Amino acid sequence: MAKSQETWNKKEKEKIRQKKKEDKDKRKEERKANGGTASFDDMIAYVDENGNLSSTPPDPLKKRKIVAADIEIGVPTRAAEEEVDPNRFGTVTFFDTSKGYGFIKDRDSQDSIFSHINGHLEQIQEGDKVTFRTEKGMKGLNAVDVKIAKKEVVAPAPVPEATETPAEVSEAPEAPEVTKETTE
Repeated sequence: MAKSQETWNKKEKEKIRQKKKEDKDKRKEERKANGGTASFDDMIAYVDENGNLSSTPPDPLKKRKIVAADIEIGVPTRAAEEEVDPNRFGTVTFFDTSKGYGFIKDRDSQDSIFSHINGHLEQIQEGDKVTFRTEKGMKGLNAVDVKIAKKEVVAPAPVPEATETPAEVSEAPEAPEVTKETTE
């Protein structure tokens, strides 16, 4: 004769399943018999002024009127900023020609900005005064369009007219030339 397909373990699992079903049906009958004591007001949750859930309604005196048109959805628009010249001035503090990179110290902010030879328009050396623009790189600001700052010769200051004789004026020393850094 063949052995029965029902083993002790299967019988136990079936008994547990039956018990759970009977308990569930029993709870369902109890809820029906009590008539549903939970009212709609008991199920409502309120949000207080701090954003926390509570079971008590908010105080109507603390209620504020909000105009829907005043609510900004998304990123607010920026106020018009004055245009900033993208060209910056600085001094080359370090440059390794064999590796092709260096650093430029910004004249205004005193920040050290990375510079790679691919972003240079002219050959530069340490100590050169340069103009450059900045771009956001993977690790911070990078200097691009780097070129040596052009020096413009400024005319000597005019000598004020004096009441001296022409011989005395010719003996006066000439004013030295003044140079000033500018960009094109």
